[in-house]
Amino acid sequence: MFEGLSDKLEKAFKVLKGHGHITEINVAETLKDVRKALLDADVSYKIAKQVTDEIKEKALGQNVLTSVSPGQLMVKIVHDELAELMGGEQSEINMKGDPAIILIAGLQGSGKTTFSAKLANYLKTKKNKKVLLVAGDVYRPAAIDQLKVLGEQIGVQVFTEEGSKEPVKIAKNAVKYAREFGYQMVIVDTAGRLAIDEEMMKEIASIKQTVNPQETLFVVDAMTGQDAVNTAKAFNDLLDFNGVVLTKLDGDTRGGAALSIKSVVNKPIKFVGIGEKMDAIDIFYPSRMADRILGMGDIVSLVEKAQEQYDEEEAKQLQKKIAKNQFDFNDFLSQIKQIKKMGNVKDLMGMIPGMGKAIRNLDIDDNAFKGIEAIIYSMTPLERSDPSVMNGSRRKRIAEGAGSTIQDVNRLLKQFEDTRKMMRMMTTGKGRNMAQMMRNMKKN
Repeated sequence: MFEGLSDKLEKAFKVLKGHGHITEINVAETLKDVRKALLDADVSYKIAKQVTDEIKEKALGQNVLTSVSPGQLMVKIVHDELAELMGGEQSEINMKGDPAIILIAGLQGSGKTTFSAKLANYLKTKKNKKVLLVAGDVYRPAAIDQLKVLGEQIGVQVFTEEGSKEPVKIAKNAVKYAREFGYQMVIVDTAGRLAIDEEMMKEIASIKQTVNPQETLFVVDAMTGQDAVNTAKAFNDLLDFNGVVLTKLDGDTRGGAALSIKSVVNKPIKFVGIGEKMDAIDIFYPSRMADRILGMGDIVSLVEKAQEQYDEEEAKQLQKKIAKNQFDFNDFLSQIKQIKKMGNVKDLMGMIPGMGKAIRNLDIDDNAFKGIEAIIYSMTPLERSDPSVMNGSRRKRIAEGAGSTIQDVNRLLKQFEDTRKMMRMMTTGKGRNMAQMMRNMKKN
């Protein structure tokens, strides 16, 4: 997402390279390119002009420090303006209620049912809530079955009323059931509807009035661009929803919806969907998204994902093994599994500052570690725990068992030794070990 916008903004900032100070002339030239980049990203002309006018006012009103170039200052101003455009501050979901009710609304095909399950999984695993999913889409035959399958997958109960064609009644009965059986959160999935379908729009308004949710979230497919913004306005006029969910942000989208939806409906983006897996959901942070648009990475999110998979006791044991030079292939395999749990490998690399552009055209998928794992799994318990026993015949057998070559095995053994040396350095002398770094991050 935003790759085209990132490239165009980078070219726009080059106009200021070599200039000793900011003038109205060189700012105007830069902002012309910034405005064009926003328009190409499917941001409306009105919002693009409004943003560039704000940037111009701030840029011309600032003195450039001797340690900061005009280009760097402009990047900072554009970053802050983009973050403000997308909402400024991160907006929390309201979980207060007995139970707290979340109503999911949106267009047909926007990904509401999948998001409902992702949100249930997020609330269950990250917030330790007892969640009830409600199958309120009685018009699409596969919707109820889809929610049941997803509910089973994440271990969350799905409330249904077989044969019922009354979504309002289903939602009302589900809330009653949730109170009776101690559920803390109720997520009501509703049928997709078109903004022009007056009857269906009245129905969802009636559901909202009946169950009085703490949160009404409007789910929209980010790939629909400016159309998504116009639809959001129509829904907001009727429902006065609390927040927006942008799905399919991992697709080939220009990002106009993410950039301008907050300005149009004055409601925050609360979550983004970034894939098909049940954990592929992120809280939306405007500043971090601005970082990524401008090629600055998102190291904070990367650290947070690492912390989610971090086991302090396991890290202590690993530290002791590294200090004694006993780090083996079992530990190596364990580290790979933790990285895989963090999410899509290419997305993770893109969070590292400066890496986004470098890996843009590389084909890196979730099977990036498959070959390495196959080689390790082809080793005997002795070979995994004591790599020093490796000889030519063992390497040949491992390569054949993994369906790879001896060169691949040799390459992995070298990578392993390099990793072991690096880890040893981190635990000796002035190098701080990983566990200590993670503990410090948690304290902060």
